[in-house]
Amino acid sequence: MEQPAVSAPGAPPAAHPRFASALVSLGLADIEVRAFPEGTRTAAQAAEAIGCEPAAIVKSLVFTADGEPVMVLMDGASRVDVERVRREVGADTVRRADAATVRAATGYAIGGVPPFGHATELRVLADRGLLARDVVWAAAGTPHTVFPMAPRHLVDRAGATVVDVREEGATGTPA
Repeated sequence: MEQPAVSAPGAPPAAHPRFASALVSLGLADIEVRAFPEGTRTAAQAAEAIGCEPAAIVKSLVFTADGEPVMVLMDGASRVDVERVRREVGADTVRRADAATVRAATGYAIGGVPPFGHATELRVLADRGLLARDVVWAAAGTPHTVFPMAPRHLVDRAGATVVDVREEGATGTPA
């Protein structure tokens, strides 16, 4: 496990500036953002760097539902069932968003997308499985930064609707 750089109280956070501003505006300026030089781009990398199980990592995944971006918050050990997302949002088609769509909708690059603090307002779905943990870790706007938060608090701050969109019986590398 590598040693993170931790933002000192009152010092500029290691988080992306947009996300740091979102933390302040949400009254969360005291959130501890950790930076890992080797990166936390994937759930597996983040879990290894932090020293936790992949299920304690929150993936902020963007899909398009009939062309409109929708974010799904999923634990790092699971895959999203796109058909369940489609039914949940009432769309005809749901697809994984490409990198340009993710950046335009969120303001962040894939691998560093946080669950809130986006460039545009997004519909956010959070898989119910996230609530099984006391603490989860999510990206802080860059592929090298993460922050911990109680899952219920994270879901509330993200304005997410709690749903069941996890792929049943999936193992291996999560989506």
